[in-house]
Amino acid sequence: MRLNEIVSAERLHIAFFGKRNAGKSSLVNAVTGQNLAVVSPVKGTTTDPVQKAMELLPLGPVVIIDTPGYDDEGELGALRVEKTNEVLNKTDIAVLVYDATIGMRAEDEALLEKLNTRKIPVILAGNKADLAECSMQHAECRKRDDRDTILVSALTGEGVNALKERLADLGRTAKAPKYILADLVSPGDTVILVTPIDESAPKGRLILPQQQTLRELLDLHCIPICCQVEEISSVLERLNNPPRLVITDSQAFGRVSPLVPSTIPLTSFSILFARYKGQLATLAAGAKALSQLKDGDRVLISEGCTHHRQCNDIGTVKIPGWVRNYTKKTLDFAFTSGGEFPEDLSGYDLVIHCGGCMLNEAAMQHRIAIANAAGVPMVNYGVAIAQIHGILQRSLEPFTKELN
Repeated sequence: MRLNEIVSAERLHIAFFGKRNAGKSSLVNAVTGQNLAVVSPVKGTTTDPVQKAMELLPLGPVVIIDTPGYDDEGELGALRVEKTNEVLNKTDIAVLVYDATIGMRAEDEALLEKLNTRKIPVILAGNKADLAECSMQHAECRKRDDRDTILVSALTGEGVNALKERLADLGRTAKAPKYILADLVSPGDTVILVTPIDESAPKGRLILPQQQTLRELLDLHCIPICCQVEEISSVLERLNNPPRLVITDSQAFGRVSPLVPSTIPLTSFSILFARYKGQLATLAAGAKALSQLKDGDRVLISEGCTHHRQCNDIGTVKIPGWVRNYTKKTLDFAFTSGGEFPEDLSGYDLVIHCGGCMLNEAAMQHRIAIANAAGVPMVNYGVAIAQIHGILQRSLEPFTKELN
């Protein structure tokens, strides 16, 4: 796969934070070599986070994010700061840009503490190195940590290459290579991918988890066979040896399970992504809460993307219907999508989340952490659907060792 074909959710997310007029946007443009962000001497020019997937040498494929100043004021300013805080949730590496002519201020220190608390790697970038008065202030800052404090000038380019090199150093450790199912298969294994083509299937293409799983199987020199539910029996009959694994779209779990002999491991794309992006053990444990729901309980259904809702949408129609039928309870459902996710989950009794294919790992882990801190059980679509259809234990069998 060429670097420019890597999806944003799989790229390292580098976010630039700082006070208004610290020079964040100018530095973003200097680092990327593009006019990615609008710059102006007027405070608060950046009103919304701006992000772009690109190649950043010598690091490679990344997502660069420019954020509004976190010292913004007023009613609109508070909304901008809220958007900046949302960016924190998906940040792999942070660049804290401060005005080196005046040094670190209280707002900078507060954000630095927040980044350290979240264990987000951070580089301090003292901007405006082209101005003489910055040298004394920067000398004080360098006493803090010489490795992660770099003096730069977005205007002249001084220190920009050093900043990019440091980003590359952090990037090599911040995002270790991960695999979806490399430990479950071997070269030459046959793997059946059940990919229903129905009203929810995108025209002319596969959904992202199916694409990524298929590509990884090809990279691993396995033999993937794609089919729809109606063709599974025919495919199995034609094979001289049983497949190593059958992976199905979660929505088809109930139809697929009876067609696949119990001797053949069966799981879903969504469960694979629960393991790949989140914490499978935590999400599997949360499935118990489905049978413990009571009348009036609140269930949050959250998706990481903002796709067009259809009449038979899985998140707003199918899953609520399946949960109601399973629990026989009158429940109150709430819905979020995209970057929207409540920081306070205390008003909910269960969270059912999508597979998270459009979220990076940092964002998915943050959402799980919020649920854990609030003591609210969380499952993802695949886990919930398998529980509802009575086949959760079977769908988790390929991961028995790591769950015990």
